[in-house]
Amino acid sequence: MNRSRLFLIIAIAVAAIGFTIIAASGINKNLVYYWTPSDLHKAGDKAYGATIRLGGQVLPGSVHHQSGSALDFDVTDKHQTVHVKSTGIPPQMFREGIGVVVEGTMTREGFFQSERLMVSHNNEYRSPKDGQAVDAKKLIESTKGVDVK
Repeated sequence: MNRSRLFLIIAIAVAAIGFTIIAASGINKNLVYYWTPSDLHKAGDKAYGATIRLGGQVLPGSVHHQSGSALDFDVTDKHQTVHVKSTGIPPQMFREGIGVVVEGTMTREGFFQSERLMVSHNNEYRSPKDGQAVDAKKLIESTKGVDVK
């Protein structure tokens, strides 16, 4: 009986020491926070240099393709807007008005530098029923703003 209590005490002590080491080792440096444009503006100086996932909607009329795969656009949450410069290749579904999440850092120059761009989309796929015609006009409308090269 004494042996099992000793083992239990040692196991709890080892777990506590391990937890303390992980907590004290700066695990926060490896975390990526999800913020809206309003959160980013409220954070002030804390926003600079931190790796952030910025989520919002691509502001219509703000998308500008630069040389190569570079892309400039604005992300909004209807209250605040953040200018984003993305160096990654945008997903095919990327277009104005779509929900996006961009991962990167806020720069002192006043824009969000993104290395990773993800689009938000409905994950429900409904294929046409047997014999049902595909509405090409509706399909084309759903891809409006997608740059096909």
